[in-house]
Amino acid sequence: MMRVKFNGEFLETEHKNTLDFFQSVSKNESDVWIVNGFATKENLNLNENDELFCIEKNVMPPKDALDAMMRSRHTPKLHDKLKKASVAVCGLGGLGSHIAIMLARSGIGSLKLIDFDVVEPSNLNRQAYRVSDLGKFKTEALKEQINEINPYISIEICTLKIDESNLEYLFKGINIVCEAFDTALAKAMIAQNFHRFYKDATLICASGLAGYGDSNSIQTRKIAQNFYVCGDLINGAKVGNGLMAPRVNICAAHQANLVLELLARNDHE
Repeated sequence: MMRVKFNGEFLETEHKNTLDFFQSVSKNESDVWIVNGFATKENLNLNENDELFCIEKNVMPPKDALDAMMRSRHTPKLHDKLKKASVAVCGLGGLGSHIAIMLARSGIGSLKLIDFDVVEPSNLNRQAYRVSDLGKFKTEALKEQINEINPYISIEICTLKIDESNLEYLFKGINIVCEAFDTALAKAMIAQNFHRFYKDATLICASGLAGYGDSNSIQTRKIAQNFYVCGDLINGAKVGNGLMAPRVNICAAHQANLVLELLARNDHE
């Protein structure tokens, strides 16, 4: 007999390989088989404490099963850190909407989404919204979308404009804040004032992501203790150099990826 973990629970099995095991529990040949975080139907040797999942296609698994599956996919130690983390996204446009979705898919346990605006047609060229979202507050539309991706994430929405009068209380208990504002004035306001109130939290800003091409010029830079900027620091939106989805998404991915890197390094435990 061998002890393995199946769909989040330990059990004893006499099977020596994955093919025999899954054929004994799988109800349909279209079921997805996951072995230690990797989806495969290759016949592998079973080892003590292997983590196995058999998931029906097009069926939402229970919370514990989904969490255990994501834990194995993300590697257990990292997933446990991400699940305990709280991250805020300020501005839910082309940058912020995609940052939030990437963090939700990565298993961040708690997200705070802040924006005052509604979805309009001009947003659809680069932001993570749909025609059905037109007229909705971005906070509400994005929360709906994330709930369809992972309904077990804790999401707090604040439909307001961030300024110096509310900055002091908005981010209490937050580990990392991603700035994703549209205007230079708003970016400067949070960059200049954030660490007056949150000395131990990290602020990740963005600057220079307009246009297209030159993907490698978008980089992540550490500016000071607990302060980073992603972008090329040059290309702002202007006439003849608009904001387009690919380059905006590259910068959004830099910000989201830095969140994971910082949490993985134990900077915010």
